[in-house]
Amino acid sequence: MAGISDDGLESRRPNVVLIMCDQFRGDCLGFDGHPDVKTPYLDTLAAQGTYFENAHAACPSCIPARASLLTGTTPATNGRVGYQDGVPWRYEHMMPEEFSAAGYQTALVGKMHVHPPRLACGFQHLRLHDGYIGHYRKANLPHWMHQDVSDDYLRFLRSELGPEADVNGTGVENNSWIARPWVYEERLHPTNWVVDESIRFLETRDRTRPFFLMASFVRPHPPFDAPAAYYQPYLDRELREPAHGDWEDAEATARDGMVIDSVHGCRDATLRHEAMAGYYGCITHLDHQIGRLITALENDETYENTVVLFTADHGEMLFDHSSFRKVLPYEGSTRIPFIVRVGSKVLPDGRPRPRRSDAVVELMDVMPTLLDLVGAEVPETVEGSSLRGEITGEKNLERAYLHGEHSGSHEQSNQWILTGHDKYVWFTQTGVERYFDLDADPREEHDLAHDPAHAERVAELRAILMDELRGREEGYVENGELVVGRTPRTVLGRD
Repeated sequence: MAGISDDGLESRRPNVVLIMCDQFRGDCLGFDGHPDVKTPYLDTLAAQGTYFENAHAACPSCIPARASLLTGTTPATNGRVGYQDGVPWRYEHMMPEEFSAAGYQTALVGKMHVHPPRLACGFQHLRLHDGYIGHYRKANLPHWMHQDVSDDYLRFLRSELGPEADVNGTGVENNSWIARPWVYEERLHPTNWVVDESIRFLETRDRTRPFFLMASFVRPHPPFDAPAAYYQPYLDRELREPAHGDWEDAEATARDGMVIDSVHGCRDATLRHEAMAGYYGCITHLDHQIGRLITALENDETYENTVVLFTADHGEMLFDHSSFRKVLPYEGSTRIPFIVRVGSKVLPDGRPRPRRSDAVVELMDVMPTLLDLVGAEVPETVEGSSLRGEITGEKNLERAYLHGEHSGSHEQSNQWILTGHDKYVWFTQTGVERYFDLDADPREEHDLAHDPAHAERVAELRAILMDELRGREEGYVENGELVVGRTPRTVLGRD
């Protein structure tokens, strides 16, 4: 570790900025070739760093994704194999704790979504905003758990607008496809607030130590409420149609498509267009605010001695295959953006050359990657892999496949195996299987699970999934077969 210089400032240990978004699809970047979404600042970050084009969330909803991110472990190991509020976080090693142990000043601004609220997880500085989470709005909660008490952004908004102000004060619901522009001053938007507070931390930090800052945004998770300057251009534009598979359940949309937060999407074409415009508007607004944060690092003269990693907890179906929200095992839900820019002063040989990587990576790789890049020890409990070799070009990541899941008692409960070229899906409560050749069909519009030409490959991937599930307490595998209808672990309430 470097020591303190004569002027009292820490010498050149690298800093880390982890930028986390909620519900940000992996394809919604100009750098990824999206035909509609404009993301100039994130495109610049990708062009200067390593862009991981095959990154996924192994369990695509907020809480389990964050558990893998902060512990570096699989959903099966950390126990978060589906969405479940109110379960305490008890983990031996979490990423901010490891940075603190390595001498870093650690800060979180924005979304945590852990239990109990304001559990620090090793962060020394917390400025919290989790969005609108119904679990922490219930009248019978202990006073200190209620979002009115625990949320710093909500306090800020009420100090500006009065005691009745709320994060959904415009009436736009927090899980729905309803969209409308932000009605207050743009500076009061939670996306702006995260950057304001992050810059405030950079300005007032302890300059005798390096810093680990996690700037964690709620958007583009609903509500789709970007300021009008970001929303209106997409509303006025013709947008690419969602993906439509030859296998999708159109009847479910016809049945449930008038329900504001239906997982089966929306059957009204105008409302779908407004939702897509709102979602894309939130992304461009977010992109510009990330540009503010990067400018602050440049002005602070720490940008070139900083590792910046940008990612998301999961994606958003956004009406692909007549579906909405996340949880599902399809690319819109599981694929996430993943960019790493290493400053020119971080590594002995200078900044690595910009490159694209097709390695299969996931959120549990974030912790070992960041610790490795700054020379800190990686705990033995971590199951993810450091991506340093992929970033420097010195060594390729050897991961043949990713096992993903999202368990529950509903029809969407799923298990899946993803490789760099294809995907096998098994729905645990219905027994439905799907298989996609992602090289030929990246939008998963053709299900080949029952195509005789692919039967051997489907059997191979099914066998890999059974190996992953064999011995699990749910009893998913018996006598060499997948067993349908087992009670998922998340419903059993195991931690």
